[in-house]
Amino acid sequence: MTERGRARTQGVAGTWPPRGAAQAGGFAPSGFAAWPSLVDRLRAWIRAEAGAGRLLPWVPIAFGTGIAGYFAAEREPVLSVAAVAAIGLCVAAFLLRRHKVFPIAVMVAAVAAGFAVATWKTARVAHGVLARPIYSVSVSGFVETRDIRARTDRFVLRVTSMESPRDLTKLQRVRLSVRKGTAPAVGSFVELKARLLPPMAPLRPGAYDFGRDMYFAGIGASGFVMGAIRTAAPPDSGGWSLRYAAFMQGLRDAIDARIGAVLDGDRRAIATALLTGRRDAITAPVNDAMFISGLGHVLSISGYHMAVVAGVVFFAVRALLALIPPLTVSFPIKKWSAVAALLAAAFYLLLSGAEVATQRSFFMTAVVLIAIMVDRRAVTFRTLAVAAMIVLTVAPEALVHPSFQMSFAATLGLVALIQIGMPLLFASPDNSATARMALWGGREIAMLALASLVAGLATMPYAAYHFHRVTPYGVIANLAAMPVVSAIVMPAGLLGMLAMPFGFDGLFWQVMGWGIDWMITVAQWVAALPGSIGRMAAFGTGPLIAASVGIILLGLLRTPLRWSGAAALAAAVVWALATPQPDILISADGHTIGVRGRDGRLHLIGSGKGNILGSTKDSFLLREWLAADADGRQTGDPSLTEGVSCDQAGCVAQLAGGGLVALALRPDALADDCERAALLVTARQAPAACGALVVDQDRLRRQGALALRRARDGFALDAVKPRGVDRPWSPAVADVVEGEAGLTRPAAPRAVDATPSESDLQAEE
Repeated sequence: MTERGRARTQGVAGTWPPRGAAQAGGFAPSGFAAWPSLVDRLRAWIRAEAGAGRLLPWVPIAFGTGIAGYFAAEREPVLSVAAVAAIGLCVAAFLLRRHKVFPIAVMVAAVAAGFAVATWKTARVAHGVLARPIYSVSVSGFVETRDIRARTDRFVLRVTSMESPRDLTKLQRVRLSVRKGTAPAVGSFVELKARLLPPMAPLRPGAYDFGRDMYFAGIGASGFVMGAIRTAAPPDSGGWSLRYAAFMQGLRDAIDARIGAVLDGDRRAIATALLTGRRDAITAPVNDAMFISGLGHVLSISGYHMAVVAGVVFFAVRALLALIPPLTVSFPIKKWSAVAALLAAAFYLLLSGAEVATQRSFFMTAVVLIAIMVDRRAVTFRTLAVAAMIVLTVAPEALVHPSFQMSFAATLGLVALIQIGMPLLFASPDNSATARMALWGGREIAMLALASLVAGLATMPYAAYHFHRVTPYGVIANLAAMPVVSAIVMPAGLLGMLAMPFGFDGLFWQVMGWGIDWMITVAQWVAALPGSIGRMAAFGTGPLIAASVGIILLGLLRTPLRWSGAAALAAAVVWALATPQPDILISADGHTIGVRGRDGRLHLIGSGKGNILGSTKDSFLLREWLAADADGRQTGDPSLTEGVSCDQAGCVAQLAGGGLVALALRPDALADDCERAALLVTARQAPAACGALVVDQDRLRRQGALALRRARDGFALDAVKPRGVDRPWSPAVADVVEGEAGLTRPAAPRAVDATPSESDLQAEE
């Protein structure tokens, strides 16, 4: 027997089959070393991912999962039960800290804690929500905030008294629109008459819920001022918070006025937006170009702005201190610079209004600067995790806001790029081509391009979900504009604010304006490129969750298990593209219907004379519907009403698969429509024997806007508020007693002046 044969039979090293193959239950070809089994590899990767220090970044993810579970609930949870469950699970996790199941226990406790914190926040901000419109009500109160917009002004009034012909429960705050230039000063006590409207319901199933945002802001209604606003003597001082708000608003107004002395138009509006957070005065064409090009994130103060402010102050202070040799030798000037940068970032947070995106950015920046102060590594997944936990604990409602989702997704991608991508990309000898490229600044250009690409890809699922579009040329726009914004626009703005008290700020505003001109030019050029508007049809939360899981896995995992995130992202893309679009859309007031015709596009039925859909209410509604359908037509396009027949009694339109959709306006149309139509929408009582599916005002009042899809046996219906749903910001209509002014949720579209714009939401990183 040969030596090789004896080795096989004796079971010594090099035996056949090898141990790894035998354990796997298979055989390797003769002469080749067998790879460890897949199970062994997975175990090794899992052990590596569960190593020391790897648990913390997953805690805010579990915490956020609990918050998401809270917002997915159909009815409001019981706070005491949620709190007891969370405390019990946290105690159990602490007791199991030396057990193997400790990581699992921590994750479960974090989920329960997130659920309980969200429940507690809702109970803490509980307030009344207007049930139905009031056309004339006398209101008095303190002005808390004021927004200067392109066409109208808007302010939030803290209500002290409210008088109406109807006995209404008093509201805590209302948001009112007024003619441009007539908004009262922040901190003043005013008396006025207003038309109040309930918070806006989603305009279609799956659309963004502006009313939920208003609820957590303490606002129970919005509307319009009727007549003059009278300033009166306040019944009390209004408290320190009002005095603080008045001071900060005065500071913002002063900055805007000084900028306005040098700049005008969109240059002034963008400069004010970058420094104070007030971005509503930007004209629609420039605003659209910014978002289409991928530069819209510049308009909303978030991580980029906070990083620039803190970075400029940090390096400027450190450079100045370094000019004094005794300080550099004997004192920690780096830590002093971090303290100065932290104070500057805190001031910028207060000046900009402390929105959710800005809070997140400040907490992230603060964690980084504090890490510098205590000699710890600054940019890590741990700092991101700590910032996320702070934001979600303070404002759990931020989880469902696009600014939070996009900011943290982008930041996660950038931290992963810094910690994983940069070492791999530039890990080569100094005399290599990479080093020569770095000598000429190529490394910085490559990193800027990579950062823009990573941030754009990370935020793309959320932009597609919330705004129904992506930015194909975002990298080009950011490469062309962001160096100018970082090196000229923002530093000039900071120097302008520092020079204001001394009267030498005019030059800096002019320099800032030159940089803004370049940014606008780049945005308009990119927006005009072929295919610059990447439209995306609406899809559900399932693909968004799958995409989020993919981004998290790619960002946090270190072993080859991270590529499971790529698989999740691919599945999310396929899932989103395969989402069927509704065949019929019905507005919450029943006055507008969208019917998918034979050409695959929506055709619109309106209750106005001659099917005219020209009011501001219709305009906002139709823009949302068309965007969600990836339809590039404008609201005034004649093709929107093609194939729709109208007369004084009502309108009818043909469905793509056959059958008619009818909107009955008069009683004499009901009998005919019941006989001919597959779907009948009416504000009147339909005959009991109607052969069509009837959608009446009672159903719309209870369920809001509807989306219907053709099914084998009729229609599958999705509603803004399905039956059984009863949340504080969207109470069940069944709880309202007719004739009483309860606090419930209406279902009515709104005029443009009373609605948020896309710029109110989008705050990418």
